[in-house]
Amino acid sequence: MSKEFLYTEIADGIAGQIRSGILKTGDKLPSVRMLCQEHQVSMNTAKRVFLELESQSLVESKPQSGYFVSQLLSVKLPLPEVSRPSLIANNDEPDELISKVYENMGKKDLTFFSIGIPSGDLLPQAKLKKEIINATRELKDGGTEYEELQGNLKLRRMIAVRSLQWGGNLSENDLITTNGGMNALSFCLMALGKPGDTVAIESPCYPGILQLANGLGLKVLELPTHPTTGIEIEALKKLIPKIDLCLLIPNFNSPLGSCMPDENKKEIVKILSENNIPLIEDDVYGDLYFGSSRPKCCKSFDKDGNVLYCSSISKTLAPGYRVGWIAPGKYKDKIMKLKLLHSTSSISIVNEAVANFLKSGKYEKHLQQLRRTLQFNYQNYVQTIAESFPEGTKTSRPQGGLSLWVEFDKKIRTTELYDLAIKQNISIAPGRMFTFQEQFENCMRLCIGLPWSEDTQAKLRQVGQLAKRIYLK
Repeated sequence: MSKEFLYTEIADGIAGQIRSGILKTGDKLPSVRMLCQEHQVSMNTAKRVFLELESQSLVESKPQSGYFVSQLLSVKLPLPEVSRPSLIANNDEPDELISKVYENMGKKDLTFFSIGIPSGDLLPQAKLKKEIINATRELKDGGTEYEELQGNLKLRRMIAVRSLQWGGNLSENDLITTNGGMNALSFCLMALGKPGDTVAIESPCYPGILQLANGLGLKVLELPTHPTTGIEIEALKKLIPKIDLCLLIPNFNSPLGSCMPDENKKEIVKILSENNIPLIEDDVYGDLYFGSSRPKCCKSFDKDGNVLYCSSISKTLAPGYRVGWIAPGKYKDKIMKLKLLHSTSSISIVNEAVANFLKSGKYEKHLQQLRRTLQFNYQNYVQTIAESFPEGTKTSRPQGGLSLWVEFDKKIRTTELYDLAIKQNISIAPGRMFTFQEQFENCMRLCIGLPWSEDTQAKLRQVGQLAKRIYLK
């Protein structure tokens, strides 16, 4: 057994005991020497185990005393309320607010708690540059020719291989590449819906999905959503006669970070299939899990091709590369026709580079580090919020992904908080962006994809102080 495998296996075992509650906050862990004896490993390997657990904020060291389960894990703010949107389709788009928040994207002097992507500092930029150069050399005519319509074969094979992690069992022939995740969702909505049709979504929901549905002339019906387990199935059942299609982010959705239990996924797939309502599944956050294993997808339970599975590398590897894909099930012909009409081909060099990055094993190593960083960030965000935000503040408890949902007292309107924060060069995402209805005015989404530092913590504390100022008016 390799040293690398030993150290990660031991660390994962201890991490599992901490997350499951077997080891509790404040419990003393075995010493480095005891770990060496118990697992028959070297001192260096044992030290790496504790360094790994420290990087995830699961343990903390105390001088002359040893390692203990971290106090950070005991910080549990109340959960936000289950959303209760009106069960009537609505299209009151907060266009002006969304534009105001996103028009600052790219400014170097701002701290972006508002943009839901990982910071470039957390991405393997140098390695990706090398893959781009290599792809230019390897591809016929340097990648200047069109790819086949279905997309880069090597990339589709690697995506198919990775689908085994979540029970997808896809083949390269099941997949079509797209220019990013939103392009994949756009193809699905155009293929399955027509102006006036109703699409059911989570509430709150990622603003890009709301805008896309509205732009295509679809009515949006928002479903009651629990901050931990996702949409309420009983509500979906009652609304079946009103909807034509459904679009969900079952794994670590933005902005709540909720993860739908497997039994819920299975039941939703069954309900929609029985009623011949297509399910578009957006799984862009599925690889960013904090636990020991990747969650399954709705597509894992799809027996008749009714689930259109969409994903991309935009939230995990390279937002600007615009590499996405669809496993469209029985709707493959419709998606292929749309791709021919709207884009013909994906970007050859970029898709080849990403395929090689996946094939080399570098992607999985990058994901392991990114997941640890995001979990570390989440725990530090919650700790700082508990210390610095107004009394009564509630937060979601994401089990993965990039988002933390914050709910304030009703007195605090986050559109006002945004205006105050932007003057301090801090950008947040007000809750009203994530709905077509008059709700979530006292909520906001924070992106946890920034490198954690003293400056990041200071900016987060500033947001808390500004919220207190509004509360005390």
